[in-house]
Amino acid sequence: MEPRVIRALTVLLLLTASAAQAQVRLDTGTATRTGQGLGAVLRTLDKVSGEVVDVEMAIGQTMAYGVLQVTLHECRYPSNNRGGDAFALIQVVDAREVKELFAGWMIASSPALNALEHRRYDVWVLSCLTASD
Repeated sequence: MEPRVIRALTVLLLLTASAAQAQVRLDTGTATRTGQGLGAVLRTLDKVSGEVVDVEMAIGQTMAYGVLQVTLHECRYPSNNRGGDAFALIQVVDAREVKELFAGWMIASSPALNALEHRRYDVWVLSCLTASD
């Protein structure tokens, strides 16, 4: 067999093996029901001063944090575990530049999965606020 053919077959075999490993079935067969929180607890960090502040926000509320405007649109949690993982739909805008820096879901258990990228400030979700809070 020619070296070119051997190389091509090796590459094909490696690609096939990689694709097979990448196909992980995440469907457990059951959907997780979620409840809607009345608000959320967000944690803020000023990387320059080191100041950490926990802030309670209501759905639809916008807060000013330094040059940032943070808006909480929605907070969801597993309905069978009110204190469980929180999923918050957040929008962050730089008020000076009128530029959206972040818009999407933040997950309390995995803050780095979908994080705000800012040189000075960090904002992440800790939990949802419910009627029992």
